Amino acid sequence: MDLVMMFVCVMLQFTAVKKKKKKRNPHCGLLVFSSSQSMGSERVEMRKRQMQVHQEAAASVLQARHRMGNTPTNASNACCFCWCCCCSCSCLTVRSEDETIQRSTFERRTEGTTNCEESPKPSLDDARSWPMSFEKVMKSAAGRSCFRQFLRTEFSEENMMFWLACEELKKETNKTVVEEKVRQIYEDFISILSPKEVSLDSRVRDVINRNMLEPTSHTFDDAQQQIYTLMQRDSYPRYMNSSAYTDLMKSLEEPPPEP
Repeated sequence: MDLVMMFVCVMLQFTAVKKKKKKRNPHCGLLVFSSSQSMGSERVEMRKRQMQVHQEAAASVLQARHRMGNTPTNASNACCFCWCCCCSCSCLTVRSEDETIQRSTFERRTEGTTNCEESPKPSLDDARSWPMSFEKVMKSAAGRSCFRQFLRTEFSEENMMFWLACEELKKETNKTVVEEKVRQIYEDFISILSPKEVSLDSRVRDVINRNMLEPTSHTFDDAQQQIYTLMQRDSYPRYMNSSAYTDLMKSLEEPPPEP
């Protein structure tokens, strides 16, 4: 009997050891949790570094404005790279009244004329030259106006508006005004939140984002050229074959009514 009891005890101990081995190691869960926690920490640190870069860039711009005696009233409230609206952020503050006035003035200039009738009427020779090249259209004030009216019917007027805004920017020499115009153009035509966003590829957008760190009158040169090419290849041929251009030519070729 003693031998039997000893055998039973040994078997019970052996079974107990096997069950313990089959049990999940509590440290495994800790390792998995630690790993996921580490990955989360890395993402947080990466986001912090990105925000730090934005803050440093924004601070350099604000310092430059301060040295020129034009520090914006909401500078102390800026907590990210909001001045160029390149990120969606809840910290955007209400602009000052002076800035709002500057913006409305800028928009009036970039809007320009709304249709052919409100611009100088093209001469017959001028309108006849437009089919020769897209450059002929863009160099003519009347040509730009009529082409813009056609773009409005195709819901792509923002392409001309952006191109004109870039032309205005190139004429500006005052650094403070350049920075303000660059920010406004970004908000109006580059930001993905804008209803007037123009179509640009990722390469050009990367160039713009780099240029925004030190805005100049040539910040949007690559983007302007891409939009120019888009209008030239896409919209310009359709305009030349449209009823809008045909009707314009008929109206110019008709003899003026006798008094």
